[in-house]
Amino acid sequence: MGGTRYARWVAAGLLLGAGACYGIYRLTRGQRRGDRGHRLRPTRSAEDLTNCSCDDVLNAEQLQKLLYLLQSAEDPIIIEKALVTVGNSAAFSVNQVIIRELGGIPIVGSKINHPNLSIKEKALNALNNLSVNVENQVKIKVYINQVSEDVFSDPLNSPVQMAGLRLLTNMTVTNDHQHMLNNYITDLFHVLLIGNGSTKVQVLKLLVNLSENPAMTEQLLSAQVDPSFLSLCDGHVAKEILLRVLTLFQNINNCLKAKKNRLALQSKFPEGSLFFLLYGEECAQKMEALVYHQDDEVKEKVTIIPKS
Repeated sequence: MGGTRYARWVAAGLLLGAGACYGIYRLTRGQRRGDRGHRLRPTRSAEDLTNCSCDDVLNAEQLQKLLYLLQSAEDPIIIEKALVTVGNSAAFSVNQVIIRELGGIPIVGSKINHPNLSIKEKALNALNNLSVNVENQVKIKVYINQVSEDVFSDPLNSPVQMAGLRLLTNMTVTNDHQHMLNNYITDLFHVLLIGNGSTKVQVLKLLVNLSENPAMTEQLLSAQVDPSFLSLCDGHVAKEILLRVLTLFQNINNCLKAKKNRLALQSKFPEGSLFFLLYGEECAQKMEALVYHQDDEVKEKVTIIPKS
């Protein structure tokens, strides 16, 4: 009996030991895993870090090395790779904070002046990821005017123009910095009309953000807009564009609800402005035609927009 009991205790001890070892393995394995379950990289050289996968979560020491490399490198290839790695790292919320605390935003921001358009694009992409953090936006807002100017001078429909538009869109998700685009609204409508489908969608995302803020309504309605803008309300226009145009109209109407007599506002807006397009006869006719659109979402948007 004693031998049997001893054997049972030994077996139980082995099982407990195995369980403890597995628990330690799980614990240490978990400690090696970062945000979203991705692994932290061991210490590596700064240039080696630029070869990391976008799934790698870098720690503060590694990010500091990358930022120093980005600040000191002169080789365009290295600069571009470092920007891509910083941008990928900034997709993780924890790294958005670390990069800001390491002083990385001005380092990345300085590269939007680079004459190499590919480097400029990668810098804008990195700032775009960093701008998801509201505290980061306070530091990124200093670049809004420059990015806005560049968007209208960059090659039309180019990756660098799209990167700038995406950054401005992120920076206008809240109302805090929208007023900084007051002087660029007419230019945005111009790019909207001459750009390709992807550019149109991105500009409309930005304009829809602005249209949700009552403080921006007068600026939007005052913008000089070519009459061809109303062609975006035709039934054959791609749904992702048409719905955003209708949402833009809808938001502006909602912001004007407090005004009892819309016609009395006409004196505020110049001829050729968005106000006269939105509340003109041609727009009313297009809205009436869209009531019979084949898509239910489009018809639903149209029914809540005043026709005159």
